[in-house]
Amino acid sequence: MRRLERFLRPKSIAVFGGQQAAAVVTQSIKMGFAGDIWPVHPSKVEVGGRPAYRTVTDLPGAPDAAFIGVNRNLTVEVVKGLAERGAGGAVCFAAGFSEIGAYEQDGKRLQVELVVAAGEMPVIGPNCYGMINYADGALLWPDEHGGVRLPESGRGVGIITQSSSIAINLTMQKRGLPIAFIMTAGNQAQTGISEMALGLIEDDRVTALGLHIEGFDSVAGFERLAARARELRKPIVALKVGRSEQAQRATVSHTASLAGSDAASGAFFRRLGIARVESIPILIEALKLLHVTGPLPGYRLSSMSCSGGEASIMADSAEGRLVHFPPLDVDQSAKLKATLGPLVAIANPLDYNTYIWSNEPALIETFTAMVSGDFDLNMLVLDFPRDDRCLGDDRFTVARAFETALKNTRARGAIISTLPENMPEYYAAQMIGSGAVPLFGFSEAMSAVEAAAFVGTAWRRPQPETIGTSPQVVTASKCVILDEAETKARLINAGCPVPKGVRPGELDEAVTFSEAIGFPVALKALGVAHKSEIGAVRLNLKDAESVKAAANDLLPLGTGLYVERMVRDCVAELIVGFTRDPMFGVVMTLGTGGVLVELLRDSVTLMLPVTRDDIEAALRGLKLYPLLEGYRGRPKADVAAAIDAIAGIADFVRKNAHEIEELDINPLIVCAEGKGAWIADALLVLGEKKNA
Repeated sequence: MRRLERFLRPKSIAVFGGQQAAAVVTQSIKMGFAGDIWPVHPSKVEVGGRPAYRTVTDLPGAPDAAFIGVNRNLTVEVVKGLAERGAGGAVCFAAGFSEIGAYEQDGKRLQVELVVAAGEMPVIGPNCYGMINYADGALLWPDEHGGVRLPESGRGVGIITQSSSIAINLTMQKRGLPIAFIMTAGNQAQTGISEMALGLIEDDRVTALGLHIEGFDSVAGFERLAARARELRKPIVALKVGRSEQAQRATVSHTASLAGSDAASGAFFRRLGIARVESIPILIEALKLLHVTGPLPGYRLSSMSCSGGEASIMADSAEGRLVHFPPLDVDQSAKLKATLGPLVAIANPLDYNTYIWSNEPALIETFTAMVSGDFDLNMLVLDFPRDDRCLGDDRFTVARAFETALKNTRARGAIISTLPENMPEYYAAQMIGSGAVPLFGFSEAMSAVEAAAFVGTAWRRPQPETIGTSPQVVTASKCVILDEAETKARLINAGCPVPKGVRPGELDEAVTFSEAIGFPVALKALGVAHKSEIGAVRLNLKDAESVKAAANDLLPLGTGLYVERMVRDCVAELIVGFTRDPMFGVVMTLGTGGVLVELLRDSVTLMLPVTRDDIEAALRGLKLYPLLEGYRGRPKADVAAAIDAIAGIADFVRKNAHEIEELDINPLIVCAEGKGAWIADALLVLGEKKNA
């Protein structure tokens, strides 16, 4: 891995080019960079007010960092010169490399030449704006930005994005988020997001990381990053684009339609303990929360407001989420009743009304009683009036009382405004300095809290195993789809629970084998991927005549017949599927099975290897799970047998991962307690491999 210390925290900066180079010089001077700034230009005497050098070799020393703002062909030459001089790293601003597509061969060729020219010198980009170091005032950045330099000994978050435009927008935020570093990754030709992030989290001034990701640079790199972040107690939040990607191949299996690359990305983040968020506002709010409080220990919240309407909206905002508002205990209720009087309903969320609105001692007493409970985060809803038309001094009294209560109890707290514009930027920044978190919007606040609690929960689990080495370099030259009989034969050999069954050679054998297995039986047409959709399965056949009639109907539909013992005492049906992701290798999908699997979309994707605890947690997260526990007096399912079966299937896939492209088990029938879990239908796709 390349070392980025010199580049990220430079004491000298070299700048190449004209207009963009001049902007870098100007911005660094404006930000108070204390190191050397060396413009390089073949004809100009000065750039941005600083004397210019003619070439790399003319520089007084090897620069720690460089910004290269010249055309793409000249960029390669400059990179080569910097590498030979021993520079600490360079930003390549120029576009026209691999991002322009395969149709323009010069772009791909130049990107390869760029990487070769750099050697071991770190290169950021190409096709990117570069880096802003707000801690030291070092800007390798050719445009305006909205950030401010951190104060001496100040701390902030690090942000990396693959979009320079999004990076600019993030610097313009008015939500009080202190930023220590912001970087753009561009094409990630040589140095990827995970390497950049590893460099940032080693800086003591960085408290948390925010990532905007279009594509992963390295599975192993992100695993190293997540492990180091956990060691340093620096949480990571990611916004990964690509949820709408059309990567479904449902004609082969149900699993493929559920386990697209986005589902695999989500599973990878969960495995690593990286919180995934849905939008840029949530990314900012989550980073603010993590910057102040760090990861939260859990999802228990308290909320206070002076309005019943706000309390109701707050309660509704937690609906369907892991965050929740536990009821107040007897002692808390009594203390609050004593401060608020008989006319206020004591609850969580709490509407403390306006009786004590301007009474700071009473507010402190009330807020202290509330936040002294066993909550992971305490929230106060408070919107500030427009400062151009209103005074709003009373709001500052309320906020001050809340901050005092948090300080007295050493509790974690956040002040939430319903609208972003109703929290002054200067006060949001001031609040962060006092230890409270300014959060904007109820929904965004709830998502931010869930992100912080997710990281806290993930960090309490053991460090996960790595998922393997470079699965993306293996591709299938061709695939072979095994029918149900062949698939089940392999699963039986692996010790997986499969009902007794056989492939009859002719119609009469179907009857004979059914009698030998014992009625009732199931009869199926082989060579059909989605049997139920074309009526290629008959269930609960109780005698020879019904088997014979069903066999006559099914024979024309496929390549043969399969008869097996009918599974009884079914409580629920699961899908257990495995498919090969080009980045992560074989991944597993668990979900509600049966004929409505795609419609219900009740599934979760996991990375291999997987533990029994992982499997149980995934099952508990399904909407189906209450059925397994005996919903409304129904029989309880044999959950232990289901976990055994899923773990055994996963082990079979791992041992044969070199040839398995897909395995689709739908359904895995989970029976009543003591009756087991059985693979009722299965489809296996094998691939002959060759190195890409």
